[in-house]
Amino acid sequence: MELYNKLSAKQREILIKKAGGKRLTLSFYKYHNIKNPQLFRDHLYITWNKLDVLGRIYIAEEGINGQLSLPSENFKKFKKSLNEIKFLKDVRLNIAIEHDNLSFLKLKIKIRDKIVADGLDSDKIDLTNSGEHLNAEEFNRLIESDDTMLVDMRNHYESEIGHFKGAILPDVDSFRDSLPIIEKKLEEHKTSKKILMYCTGGIRCEKASAFLKLKGFKNVYQLNGGIIEYTRQVKDKGLTNKFLGKNFVFDHRRSEPISSDIISNCHQCGEKWDNHVNCANEACHLLFIQCKKCAELYNNCCSIDCQKINALPVNEQKNLRKGEKNSNKIFKKGRSKNLKYKKSAS
Repeated sequence: MELYNKLSAKQREILIKKAGGKRLTLSFYKYHNIKNPQLFRDHLYITWNKLDVLGRIYIAEEGINGQLSLPSENFKKFKKSLNEIKFLKDVRLNIAIEHDNLSFLKLKIKIRDKIVADGLDSDKIDLTNSGEHLNAEEFNRLIESDDTMLVDMRNHYESEIGHFKGAILPDVDSFRDSLPIIEKKLEEHKTSKKILMYCTGGIRCEKASAFLKLKGFKNVYQLNGGIIEYTRQVKDKGLTNKFLGKNFVFDHRRSEPISSDIISNCHQCGEKWDNHVNCANEACHLLFIQCKKCAELYNNCCSIDCQKINALPVNEQKNLRKGEKNSNKIFKKGRSKNLKYKKSAS
């Protein structure tokens, strides 16, 4: 019985192209006490592997968080598999705005301590006491109020390419980093202002809003379904779009355009640009924004040093990496002294 992926990304890519047809990209989450994460994980793998589901799913005792793709013809079967699980029946699925058949190339279902790393004591956070959920229309109305403080709960590299106008943009590398910063920044407005937060799909806001309420904040709200669901409602209902730029997504696509605005710059030359890439030097792999001109100039690398290494024969590159741990740059998205035009989000 197959419980783990055995194909390489390249092998899977060939199979996807050969199969043809359309694949849907979607995400969902649910906080729920899962007593046996490993058993639940194996059940999902057996079920979803048969449906040609690919993606990255995290399972913990506190719930499930998934980003995935599947053939469109298998969507009803996939939905049925969710509905057969009591706590996932009718769970909201955030369907991507744009679909790419190669958004995911492997099925990875992993056990984690938490479905979102937050650094919080789970015993103290009451997720049933989170912020009031708002739909797109309610959200648009509330952000127009002078009594509202709008907070982006995402990381710097996400908000840099797209965010709601007037939002507080914490210049952080992780969700864990953002919570104490936001608490301190909003401390004087605990009872006097409406605190409205948003994120990609809603999962971070569930924790963040419950955290703020635990800390004594009275008027806490969150965008239900995050930016993904907001965009769907804006299109379906003909609402005014208040989001500027692109929504960063955690798959092969890296982003989805929400508006035509380009609010960020190439990190190497400063030209208006909003496409993230990874440095071609495998020892670096830094995520950063690079325009087409700089991609050609630096041979898809983040710096001249990386360009020199990347020009070496593959065996020499491997020898240089031998015994070395992954570069910290990999985890410091867009943080490098070589990037002259990295814009601070705050």
